[in-house]
Amino acid sequence: MGPLRITLLGTGTSHGIPMIGCDCAVCASTDPHDKRTRTSVLVQTADAAILIDTPPELRMQCLANDVRRVDGILYTHQHADHITGLDDLRRFNALQRTALTCYANAQTAHVLQRMFPYAFTNDPAYPSAKPELHLKEIDGPFEINGVTITPIPLLHGHLPILGFRIGRFAYCTDCSTIPEESFALLAGLDVLVLDALRIRPHPTHFNLEQAIEAARRIGARQTFFTHIAHELSHAQTNAGLPDNMALGFDGQVIDVCDGPQP
Repeated sequence: MGPLRITLLGTGTSHGIPMIGCDCAVCASTDPHDKRTRTSVLVQTADAAILIDTPPELRMQCLANDVRRVDGILYTHQHADHITGLDDLRRFNALQRTALTCYANAQTAHVLQRMFPYAFTNDPAYPSAKPELHLKEIDGPFEINGVTITPIPLLHGHLPILGFRIGRFAYCTDCSTIPEESFALLAGLDVLVLDALRIRPHPTHFNLEQAIEAARRIGARQTFFTHIAHELSHAQTNAGLPDNMALGFDGQVIDVCDGPQP
């Protein structure tokens, strides 16, 4: 598979940062690391460009990071901040002159078809350009252009969702619980990107303390936190984190060396 290049396209909570109508220190911050669009990530290898989630700002994220190719889209779950940029995928259809495949669990696939029926049906009478997408339900490892992707079962409150492992990298956003059997799928990581919403507890997300505890148990060489709310200042929070952990930020590029998986 070769080395991976990870680009954190967005690292913010469902409101985005700054939030509408908020004058807190983080929302008013002039530090560009405190400007956070909704959460998504691009994973690139020599043979594939894999997008995880399609948030509302997908178009702006692709422009900001010069994203010109997508070979497949992975969906963690069906919440609005992770799917409502789906229509922007039609630009990649035009650039690549091919349909794209979206991969999701059964529940997320059902919601995508209900919310975007025009994107998953062929209607010659549809009056405008639309995404040309195939939808594939997943319940185990699969491949995109020869790159193996392993779904990681997680819980977002009571909602079963997915993280994803690609080589020695794993992405686990929007989780409040990592099931015991999923820890084995996260062994031997070089880089982990993990949910860490805020300081205070939350019913459907890890807070920072819980995220640090989970990251220590997983033991990745480096952990970057994502899906960050306005309670966490980038500079101030990072100053108090362990040396191998940090808040991620929009536009951050992380290179993951190739190596055998355990």
